[in-house]
Amino acid sequence: MTLSSLPAHGAKSARMTANLLGMASMLIWATGFPTVDHLLPIYGALPLTALRMGSATLLLLPLWFLLDGRAALMAAPWRRGLMIGAVGFGLGAFLIVLAQQMTDAVTVAIIASTMPVVGITLECLFDGRRLSLLLLAGLGLALLGGTLAYLSGIGSLGLGLGALLAFGSTVGFCWGSRETIRALPDLSPVGRSALTFAGAALATIICALAMGIAGKTSIDWAAIDTSNLIMLAYYGIGSLAISQVLWIVSVERLGIGIAAMHMNAAPFYTMVFVWMLGAPFNWPQLGGAALVLAGVIVAQRPGR
Repeated sequence: MTLSSLPAHGAKSARMTANLLGMASMLIWATGFPTVDHLLPIYGALPLTALRMGSATLLLLPLWFLLDGRAALMAAPWRRGLMIGAVGFGLGAFLIVLAQQMTDAVTVAIIASTMPVVGITLECLFDGRRLSLLLLAGLGLALLGGTLAYLSGIGSLGLGLGALLAFGSTVGFCWGSRETIRALPDLSPVGRSALTFAGAALATIICALAMGIAGKTSIDWAAIDTSNLIMLAYYGIGSLAISQVLWIVSVERLGIGIAAMHMNAAPFYTMVFVWMLGAPFNWPQLGGAALVLAGVIVAQRPGR
């Protein structure tokens, strides 16, 4: 279903729903950033990525079977879906965890907020999208909001290998999201998420096992306990699997460029959860989130 195929009233309602789903997806996704700070020292970047993707897939594959039936799984383009998942989401997820290991949660969230630029660039290059003043104004507001959230949360812009890896992750995730919609048109949102995450899980698990056999991983087995296992389960099932299904619906209805603008509010969401853990509330980041919301609204105005 596309918004252009609906009557005006129906399209407006569907657009609002898609935006709410995009916001909900980013809100849930952002809760995973503080969790990483606790899990990284125990599991390491690659094993943590493999465990996260594996747990998300263990939820989504049975759910896909229950919702769509055996025939949908049998008819799915597995080779294409696994490839998209391995390259876009598997590599992207590993890079973002590695980037957070080198930097911090809010820094990674801010670098990830460049996703609207990447998404709109892909649409202009491959989908024939035309830039307009309203679209550029909305993008500018979204980027300004992300920049404000960054400067108020960190204090200065520090570019380095960690930031570069975070940007590489953003490009991979953006490409994977677009390809999921474009190359898997006959699958449901749960099916698209399950198939591509299966590819991501397969790729990262193989790499993690190979590194383990070579003695290159350093999991702190003695530090594993019930509390961090619960965190790990939420990191994969909550902040990834559930948010991804909502995200794919939003991308399908809004396009990757507009949907990605919601990611610019991730630093604010991250700050909120850090605040709930005891840090002071950051009012400038609230202002940044408001600018992001304004940008999303402006970019979708008629006539763009």
